[in-house]
Amino acid sequence: MDRNIRTTDDVLTLLDDLFVPEAHRWTTDASSWWDEFYGDRSKPVPFFVDKPDESLVSYVDRGLITPGRALDLGCGPGRNTHALASLGFDVDAIDLSQAAIAWAEERAEVPGTEARFHCGDAFVLTADGAAAAGPYDLIHDSGCFHHLPPHRRISYLALLDRCLAPGGHFALTCFAAGEGGMGSELPDEELYREGSLGGGLAYTSEELRDIFSDLTEIELRRMRDEAPGSPVFGESFLWTALFRKAPRQ
Repeated sequence: MDRNIRTTDDVLTLLDDLFVPEAHRWTTDASSWWDEFYGDRSKPVPFFVDKPDESLVSYVDRGLITPGRALDLGCGPGRNTHALASLGFDVDAIDLSQAAIAWAEERAEVPGTEARFHCGDAFVLTADGAAAAGPYDLIHDSGCFHHLPPHRRISYLALLDRCLAPGGHFALTCFAAGEGGMGSELPDEELYREGSLGGGLAYTSEELRDIFSDLTEIELRRMRDEAPGSPVFGESFLWTALFRKAPRQ
């Protein structure tokens, strides 16, 4: 018999285990799963393309965000990381998969796309004193948040609170609930009964506003569909959102 729950982290780890093997797709135990996922680069995965989110480019073009220090969470093959670097941002990028990081670093051989890539758990790598601890003027997430089980929103919000600079921006792209969306729409409590995230969680706009209510909403909309020949990535089954942290008083 084990009676070893002493801290909040112990509780979160216990809840992680309810989603085995899915929960381990975003912890350090997930490297082999994600390495296999990124191993076949010819798969018709929409976000394998080497071009940035249309929303991210739009934020820069409209002056909603300006170059500064940036963190790209769940960077995958680095398509948004490289765009941020080419736009003048000083970028740290994090992903669980060494295969994804290797692919991103290969793409980084293009001049003007330098960034620092870190392989591992974002919650650990952004802890106080860690290599990618911040503060950051921009934290960008395209496709990481919707793969977290509900209890890890606690860890995610703590990461934003810890690493996002006062006055900084948080940019999110995630599965959208409702018509034309994608992902599981089961209530949180039902996910624990099922022991599955259903491939990723869909959110309504109201849910995102509630979860990130400590931040000021700048924009929240469906991502624009982009044609295959477009220089940017866009799929309308996703939300794209930009929030701002209050400046220091």
